Parts: sequence; structure tokens; C-alpha cells
Amino acid sequence: MSDLDRQQDDLLGAADGSEDGESWLMSYLDVLTLLITLFVLLLALADQGTPSTRDRIADNGGSAEAAFPEATAPETSGIKPHHDGMLPQFDGVSVSRNAQGLNLRIQDHLLFDSAQATLTVPGQQVLQGIVALLERSSGEISVEGHSDNLPIDTPRYPSNWELSSARASAVLRYLVLQGIDPARLRAIGYAATRPLASNDDRDGRAANRRVELVIHERQQ
Repeated sequence: MSDLDRQQDDLLGAADGSEDGESWLMSYLDVLTLLITLFVLLLALADQGTPSTRDRIADNGGSAEAAFPEATAPETSGIKPHHDGMLPQFDGVSVSRNAQGLNLRIQDHLLFDSAQATLTVPGQQVLQGIVALLERSSGEISVEGHSDNLPIDTPRYPSNWELSSARASAVLRYLVLQGIDPARLRAIGYAATRPLASNDDRDGRAANRRVELVIHERQQ
């Protein structure tokens, strides 16, 4: 056999070996692809067969709404709901609940200068903080002026009745300017007839000088 013939046989043999190697590699990749496909299919079937948390709660006689309140509770507006035990909070305002509804109490020095019934700038800022709550709430709003029992006698305010009424009216007028419906508002001056504390000392008198806004909640 000539050298040329031997070289041709070597080339043909190398080509056959290369084809065998590539064939083995292709078979391995096919098997690997099938295994991956089977694994994905098994995962999909497992997810379909597993009950959700809500389904398990329902099967056990529970309520999915109770378990996920944040997903089902409707949005509320106005005053904080009764059931959550919380009351809104504002700087300079004491908030409480009574039989009439929600009570917002503001000490007089936060709103007025001594023996005056003109709202100060800081006083207007205090009231501005509660306007949004008043807008969202329903029912009438009583603006009540209160004083201590020390007599006052000025040309403009001959007694605490005039002073407490004028202060309540000043707060009412400011709320109207801020967009609160006048039909919902009323101003009342109680003078010293409804004290919170004893008028025998300075601290008690300071507590009694106040303006209260009572939001009368409508009965459902």
C-alpha cells in the first residue's frame, strides 16, 4: 500500500471517531433535557395539589377574612373606628371620647392671649391641625368656651360669659374660613360653670380655661 493510500485511511478513521464522540455527547444532552423537563413538570403538579393557606383555614372551619384582616378590611374615613381602641392625636390638643362623641380640648393659652378673644398665629396653627379630622367627621360640632372663676371686667368683656362666648365664636369663625360647613357648627360660652378642676389654685384655674370642640357622632 502506498503512502498516499495509508494517509487516506488514517483520515477516514479519524473522521469516524469524531462522529462517534459527537453522537455520544448528543445522546447525553438529550437525556439531561428530558430529566429537567420531568423535574419542572413534577414541580408544577405539586403546586397544583397543595391547598393555599386560605383554603386550609376554610377547611378547618376558620375565616380567611379574620386571618387576613388587612386584605379584607374596608377603608374608613372620619374619626378613628371604635373597635381599634385608638384616638387621633394632635399637638396641643387633648382628645377623649364621651357620651356625645369625640372631645377635642385645647387650653386657652395655646389659642389666645390673656383676657383676649382674638386667635393668635400659633393658635391658628393648632386649629389647622384638626381641620382635616373635622372635615371627615359627620354630625354637628359644638365649640365651647370655658373660663375660671376669677372675675373679669373690661369694656369689651364685662364678665366671663362674654369672654368665653367670644372665644368660642372666634374658633368657629376660623373653622368656617377653613371650609367647615357653618350648618354643622355652633358656639357656646359656659363661663366658669363647668370646671374640670378646683379653682382654688393656679393649676386648677389653668385647666379650666379652655376651648372644647365636641364632635357629635351620628348614630348608625
